[in-house]
Amino acid sequence: MKNMQLIICILCILLMLPLTSFAGDYVIGEGDSLDIAVWGVKELTFPVKVRPDGKITVPGLGDVQASGLTPKEMQSSLGTKLKELVKNPIVTVSVTGITNSKVYIFGGGVKSGVFDLLQRTTLLQLLCVLSDVKSADLKKAYLLRNGKKVKEDFYNLFIGGDTKDDITLETNDSIFIPTLLDKSVYVLGAVVNPKAIEYREGMRVMEAILEAGGFTKFASQNDTYVRRKQGNTEESLPVKAKEIINDGNMSQNLMLKPGDYIIVKESIF
Repeated sequence: MKNMQLIICILCILLMLPLTSFAGDYVIGEGDSLDIAVWGVKELTFPVKVRPDGKITVPGLGDVQASGLTPKEMQSSLGTKLKELVKNPIVTVSVTGITNSKVYIFGGGVKSGVFDLLQRTTLLQLLCVLSDVKSADLKKAYLLRNGKKVKEDFYNLFIGGDTKDDITLETNDSIFIPTLLDKSVYVLGAVVNPKAIEYREGMRVMEAILEAGGFTKFASQNDTYVRRKQGNTEESLPVKAKEIINDGNMSQNLMLKPGDYIIVKESIF
């Protein structure tokens, strides 16, 4: 699972490497800087900044819409309009500076900040470049778009590698990622060294018990259970640890969650 997650993250980061060149599907926004060039026409080759109304001024044409178009779409639009002024115009539109396309990250689970969308970027690609996701509660994370939650729970996407849950980010998206409040599992009762253990993805019952020194000679191994809080309710999950050790019954070796308590009872004999 961990190897698969690493491979997915590496692929996502590789897809985001060319940040200095702007992808063809980037959508121009207010405040962005552009270079307009019409081949062979010096008067129609100039830098310009998109105004707050989303338009730029082109000599001979006046105000032209720029915001909301990709560079290729704007090239096509200008090429059509300029046919009235230039025979067979060859137009190039380059984005030289971006101020408009941003995603906002908050919640305390990762470092809050502003992420510039320099090209088409998905939620998974963004998560892969955040350094402190391990301390985040991905199950309670969500993505806000125009004030509405359009995506909740990033766990299966980022940890489980379920890429069908991925979503393309858009300008002004807000991503809430809270802190994982309880990052430990607790091993108590008839173990050599009862302790709190920092939770690791994929941790199971026997792994935690062994990290706590293993069972004492007084332990009733089949009287082990996991106490888990689910919302406002609490459940107790029995674990027949002796069957794991003697019979190799790994179905008893439950997967743990942060905040779980493993309790090993002592034998009465």
